Amino acid sequence: MEPVTAIIPVLNEVESIAFVVRELPRDIISEIIVVDGGSTDGTQQAARDAGAHVIPANGRGYGRACAHGAEAADPASQILVFLDGDGADRGDLVARLITPITAGTHDFVIASRTRGEREPHAMSWHQLAAGWLAGLGIRTLYRVEYSDMCAFRAIRRDTLTGLDMREMTYGWNIEMQMKCARAGLRVLEIPMPYRVRRGGTSKVAGSLKGSLKAATRILQTFIRVAIAR
Repeated sequence: MEPVTAIIPVLNEVESIAFVVRELPRDIISEIIVVDGGSTDGTQQAARDAGAHVIPANGRGYGRACAHGAEAADPASQILVFLDGDGADRGDLVARLITPITAGTHDFVIASRTRGEREPHAMSWHQLAAGWLAGLGIRTLYRVEYSDMCAFRAIRRDTLTGLDMREMTYGWNIEMQMKCARAGLRVLEIPMPYRVRRGGTSKVAGSLKGSLKAATRILQTFIRVAIAR
């Protein structure tokens, strides 16, 4: 199997990060990079103790952390996996995302929480609605089906580089999905089980302010990508 790097952006996830790192199958994932956005609760040490390589995020912003992790990945890793550090994503099932890429049938594979089995209260109604609306917009523009903006995804490194990602905040995920669709890449969405986070508070869904801020950035990103050539 090709070398694969997993990239996990975090901010104060000490209750879950060790579990997330250890759950990733090391016979599939050759490198785990935890990109820390300035945690003050011991997240960095917990991640190191679990076997991850920890690097600072080099600035604020979810997208910035993801981009920095991609840049820091081992040059031998030609497949990159992104997932959250809260324990909600099923890292043990990462092969489901990677296999279509290594088989050469797809360029970008994303998990769908809305189509998969979810634990009670794992997702709020506005997260479900946001995924539906984003999917509707992308389908209207590019005729590509998405049902979610799940952070759990896999993509070839050269494919990601070719997308010219610019959004450094919460619009990173939808920008990637839109640009993959617009470029006519082979996109696959896979239903995936989704759990309640293992601890802490969501930076987005955990508060009305966080949700509104993320929604604004996502909408701004959607409009920017939609009107660009």
